[in-house]
Amino acid sequence: MKKFAVIDHKTEGRFIPFEVDGFGNYHFMDDANIPSLLSLPYLGALDAKDPLYINTRRLLFSDFNPWFCKGKYAEGIGGPHVGENMIWPMSIIMRAMTSADTMEISACLGFLKRTHAETGFMHESFHMDDPQNFTRSWFAWANTLFGELIVKIHREDPTLLETDF
Repeated sequence: MKKFAVIDHKTEGRFIPFEVDGFGNYHFMDDANIPSLLSLPYLGALDAKDPLYINTRRLLFSDFNPWFCKGKYAEGIGGPHVGENMIWPMSIIMRAMTSADTMEISACLGFLKRTHAETGFMHESFHMDDPQNFTRSWFAWANTLFGELIVKIHREDPTLLETDF
């Protein structure tokens, strides 16, 4: 991967794009599904402390990524599957799963708590400014991943779960 799929950008530094074509062209974005660029440490493909991953991650949560949304209730990554301004809880969960920063993890938990639309479940996606506008009232993949996040936090820093988000 590092030999053929790393971009040396003149202003953004080295990063991993979502797609390359073998002719020097690339497309940068991320998809909220897994696998994704964000999930590389979760999948064991890169260490979360790798400078290449750290820079790629920084770009994922910026305007450099056309599917990154920052709204009234949350911020996260969406994707072309459900349209613009729709954040996938899976991206928020994976952001927390691949972070060592307690402030970032706590922020992610707050986003998730504020956006389940009073259902108590994770959805496929929700509108960044209106969590009541969501897709899939039941999305087992996101709910399972959320459970995995809670278990991980409970093992590593259970006091985070006592926070009032």
